[in-house]
Amino acid sequence: MSNTHIIAVPFPAQGHVIPLMELSQCLVNHGFTVTFVNTEYNHKRVVNALADESQFTDRIHLVSLPDGLEPWEDRNELGQLCEAIQRVMPGKLEELIEKINEGKGDKVTCVIADESSGWALEVAEKQNIRRVAFWPAAAALLALQFSIPKLIHEGIINDDGTVPRSQIMQLAPNMPTMKTADFVWACIGDLTTQKIVFQVMVRNNKTVKLAEWIVCNSAYELELAAFAMAPEMLPIGPLLASSRLGNSAGYFWPQDSTCLQWLDQQPACSVIYVAFGSFTVFDRTQFQELALALELSQRPFLWVVRPDITDKTSDPYPEGYQDRVASRGLMVGWAPQQKVLAHPSIACFLSHCGWNSTMEGVSNGVPFLCWPYFADQFLNESYICDVWKVGLNFNKNESGIIPQGEINKKVEQLLGDENFKVRASKLKEMAMTNTKEGGQSHRIFKNFIEWMKA
Repeated sequence: MSNTHIIAVPFPAQGHVIPLMELSQCLVNHGFTVTFVNTEYNHKRVVNALADESQFTDRIHLVSLPDGLEPWEDRNELGQLCEAIQRVMPGKLEELIEKINEGKGDKVTCVIADESSGWALEVAEKQNIRRVAFWPAAAALLALQFSIPKLIHEGIINDDGTVPRSQIMQLAPNMPTMKTADFVWACIGDLTTQKIVFQVMVRNNKTVKLAEWIVCNSAYELELAAFAMAPEMLPIGPLLASSRLGNSAGYFWPQDSTCLQWLDQQPACSVIYVAFGSFTVFDRTQFQELALALELSQRPFLWVVRPDITDKTSDPYPEGYQDRVASRGLMVGWAPQQKVLAHPSIACFLSHCGWNSTMEGVSNGVPFLCWPYFADQFLNESYICDVWKVGLNFNKNESGIIPQGEINKKVEQLLGDENFKVRASKLKEMAMTNTKEGGQSHRIFKNFIEWMKA
């Protein structure tokens, strides 16, 4: 009998690659073979960032396909990227499947595609292969996407996704409140990009119907109202490397693990961990306000400063800053975040609120300071602050800057009120019970594996 051979196709952004890679590693542990398809551009980054490739056994194959953009074109221009992918990748994926099926190994039996890469589900249907949609973000966000026809009908958005007037709304009671101006497609890039991203989402509402399962990286109790709204979504999360006693993979920058030894030297619950994911960019003024706030806090801090986090090439720090904070601040280019958040010295997480970061913080019982940048991060901030009540957000001044005084005030407020930590610990317990024997996510995952093997 041949093995189940799965092709996994993420949307080409780090926040999408990491959780699908985690799901792939879980599937490999159940005896499946996985071919993981990155774009050529991201494949190079993932392979370069993997310190130890031996963690990929011979059952997980990293392969790449062109994304349709020229080498010098900007992959952060999401509209342009989506259009190029739609033009080039379906044909390339078909060729890859045919090549695998003509070879000596196991034939492709299933495609697991990010819901945002709906074109891959179309390819699988055309080739008569089983299909699974994977949703790496909050279930509430997919519920919002599924509600697009209703939002258009009610005049909340126009046919092209533009928002006629900004208002605050809630899809259902107990769901996060949302500003219509912060709808995921309405806060990505310029107007042209927003319209392209919106059309991709409308298209994906059709392609997702081709999937036999829709699994998502969340837990039932974390998003009761969203799962009630869209019961076809099945939670199998939080997907964490620590749950299978492994390491996470799929990140785009080499990790600096020396920060873990540094954390060992710090007192329990003392360190502010600061990280903004893979997209956030700061202008110099805002970067310096944050730097000075961390200095003024008089607390130890670990700050992830990506090489491309500011829009200038020159040294972004205030003059003499690194020397002044050297005794209690550590700046690294990229960190092994799941291990950092699990470390007993962490007091709180100053985060952009990407869903992976949100799940990792929640799963470790860490309170949040929320600094969303774009896309789904405003929705996640609403979960953290309004629904779960495990964090605080910042107010901008009239220039649109979050000043150092505001940052410091919120740090003190969060760490001075132990109720945040108490609620965060309860939320951790609720989330992690799901992935253990008898938990809802565990049960769904088991059924999913059985379906795969059938």
